[in-house]
Amino acid sequence: MRDEMLEITEAAFCRVAEDRDAGQRLDRFVADTGVLSRSAVEKMIESGNLTVNGQKTAKNYRLRVGDTVELELPEPEPSEAIPQNIPLDILYEDDDLLVVNKPCGMVVHPAAGNPDGTLVNALLYHCQGSLSGIGGVIRPGIVHRIDKDTSGLLVVAKNDEAHLGLAAQLKGHRINRIYYAIAIGNFREDEGTVDAPIGRHPVDRKRMAVIRNAELRAREAVTHWRVLARGEAAGQSFTLLRCELETGRTHQIRVHMAAIGHPLLGDALYGGGNTRFEATHKALIEGQTLHAAELHFTHPRTGKEMHFICPMPKNYAQIQKILFPDEGHSEQP
Repeated sequence: MRDEMLEITEAAFCRVAEDRDAGQRLDRFVADTGVLSRSAVEKMIESGNLTVNGQKTAKNYRLRVGDTVELELPEPEPSEAIPQNIPLDILYEDDDLLVVNKPCGMVVHPAAGNPDGTLVNALLYHCQGSLSGIGGVIRPGIVHRIDKDTSGLLVVAKNDEAHLGLAAQLKGHRINRIYYAIAIGNFREDEGTVDAPIGRHPVDRKRMAVIRNAELRAREAVTHWRVLARGEAAGQSFTLLRCELETGRTHQIRVHMAAIGHPLLGDALYGGGNTRFEATHKALIEGQTLHAAELHFTHPRTGKEMHFICPMPKNYAQIQKILFPDEGHSEQP
């Protein structure tokens, strides 16, 4: 089975059942595409990697018109991450945890396409292997993550006790994470909340999306936003936002802002790329303009309230001066 999967790693697909497919068994429908053998299809159904409308189902399920059949191949078992001497911007460190400012462009942990050069590789070197093991050999110490092209604050656990304590706070919404973002367009209101469930996009596996269909898998997601500044450039409006997460879903702020018609500047995945401003100031934009600026939590051992603020990257600060020249940014870190 493993050899077969290695041979077809590029063959994952997402297809919608048409009139001619109605009534056909799921396993036969997929096997007839030639992507996998019948036995491999059965194993993918059993493991939940082959779904209908985002839900695990039986191999003898009879397709209905409009059903979305998606195959997501399992990733190869990761090998243990190795220590690498990569510079870190550490704001705080003790025997239990550390708080680090991750630069834009750095992946948090090894994954397909990014086997090394990640934050985890750097942490293993810096901490000499003293990281919590709850995240496994590929994600030691990692309590929460931010996207590759999002910069800013992360708290890392150096032992299992600290990891469990921080994870409990995260689950109970007691870790406060505040981001600064530059969105495209002018917001009518000065503040608001986006309360919309997020799940895997039903067609594009690389994206997340607001999912309101109860039959598809989605998780509660809540983002509170407030306008800090408004500006214009190249005939287009932009807004500087303060976003506070109540939940922490993959791509949450990016998905929520795009869903209300205001994708983040530079975010090509969710509709914020290829603006005239970006074309003129390409050297300043490295993906979505999103920065994890503030982090509040309770120290899992001492009970002390911890509060960290991290300045915006220099390129983001330059972008702000261009887009919002007449606005004071006193609320920013």
